[in-house]
Amino acid sequence: MSKSHSLGSDNGTIFRPKAATLVLIIGILLLLISICLSIILGVADINLSTVIQGIFHFDSTSTAHQIVYRLRLPRALAATFIGASLAVSGAIMQGMTRNALASPSIMGVTSGAMFTVSIAFAFMPIVSNTIIMLFAFIGAGLGAALVFLIGALSKRGLTPMKLALAGTAISAFLGSISTGIALRFDVAKDISFWYAGGVAGVQWINVQLLIPVAIVGLTLAFFISRSITILSLGEDVAAGLGQKVGIVKLLGTIVVLLLTGAAVAVGGTIGFVGLVVPHIVRFIVGSDYRLIIPCSAVAGALLLVLSDVVARLVHPPFETPLGAITAIIGVPFFLYLARREGRGL
Repeated sequence: MSKSHSLGSDNGTIFRPKAATLVLIIGILLLLISICLSIILGVADINLSTVIQGIFHFDSTSTAHQIVYRLRLPRALAATFIGASLAVSGAIMQGMTRNALASPSIMGVTSGAMFTVSIAFAFMPIVSNTIIMLFAFIGAGLGAALVFLIGALSKRGLTPMKLALAGTAISAFLGSISTGIALRFDVAKDISFWYAGGVAGVQWINVQLLIPVAIVGLTLAFFISRSITILSLGEDVAAGLGQKVGIVKLLGTIVVLLLTGAAVAVGGTIGFVGLVVPHIVRFIVGSDYRLIIPCSAVAGALLLVLSDVVARLVHPPFETPLGAITAIIGVPFFLYLARREGRGL
């Protein structure tokens, strides 16, 4: 196994269940606290007792209850499931491709989803939340397919750096076309929210579409986690151990498309969560995806909820795009990984 591959070790898979248990317990507690902070803090600060009343004893005549139940609670839930979805998508992609740079935002999945969403706004007279999500699924698959096609056509085959470069090129290409479509058909205002990335405008209908898809994707991800662990050791090793590599890759791809498509349809282009979180989790709990996937889900949810709180408090009453907050964290991390992986280009 090459030095650039950080998913295992010479002695096999690293397995740290005690560390994973600690991560899950502390992560869930911090996530609950963060969700409370997300609902309490904002332009209009609301105390905890009002939050509890607004959730369990909703009064439609109370402005504070309206803010809690109709604005901040769905926003916090959306950030939770989007963060979990993006983090697990990144973990699955890194495990399947054995590529430390793999993530939805870097491998063209997010930009592909945005491309088809812009097409939906431009050419369809009525665009419902369901249609947006459907187009996001299709675009996520298109973006990933283009990246792997270009990478496969390159000399000397696929390498982590070549996949990252192909992903960057496809992302820029699809992003430019999406911008052109938005300007040509005068739908730039309609899709500006998805370009910026965030959960500020999320409503209950968005959450009701997001949560079932996210739960299905996360459940399926955990179901194939052991197979992803074996696949991360190499296709030859996986086949030798009796794994049906093609089926595992197909299921993994379905998981990535479900989770990324749903996340982009609701939250837009929020980058680097799927890159940073799995690496941090893998460093703590080891290289077994039975531990990486649940811990990444909790850590990704925590990261995005906290980032959303920061986004609304940086420059009140204006909101900083959530994608900008995650980029501040993710870009230096990406540059570090690119420099390390680039040595084997």
